[in-house]
Amino acid sequence: VQLVESGGDLVQPGGSLRLSCAASGFTFSNYYMTWVRQAPGKGPEWVATIHTDTGRTYGTSSLKGRFTISKDNAKNTLYLQMNALEPSDTAVYYCAAAGHYYGGSDLKEYDYWGQGTQVTVSS
Repeated sequence: VQLVESGGDLVQPGGSLRLSCAASGFTFSNYYMTWVRQAPGKGPEWVATIHTDTGRTYGTSSLKGRFTISKDNAKNTLYLQMNALEPSDTAVYYCAAAGHYYGGSDLKEYDYWGQGTQVTVSS
C-alpha cells in the first residue's frame, strides 16, 4: 500500500497550490480520504475528508472557501486545491485513508497514510 503526496512548494502569500495524493495497493473506492497538516512546532490538524464513492466532503470551517478537497477515482488520486494561501498554512500536508469516517488528526487512527509534502507560504 502506498500513498504518495506531491505538489508541495514554496509559494507567496495569496498564491495557490494543488496537492495530489496517488494511492496504490488498495481499493480506492469506499474509503474516506483525508488531508491532515502539521505546522512547524505544532500538533497535527485535520483539514478535510472526502468519501471516494459518494463524494461527500467534510471540512473544517476555518478553511472552507479557501481549500477544496476532491478525488479522481479513475486515477486513484486525491487532491487538495488551496487558494489564497497564508503564511499560517505553512505545514507538511499528509493524505490518509480510512474505511470509516474519523475526522481527526492522529494519522495512526487511519488505515494508511503517506510521507507528506511540504508547503511553505512566504514572501
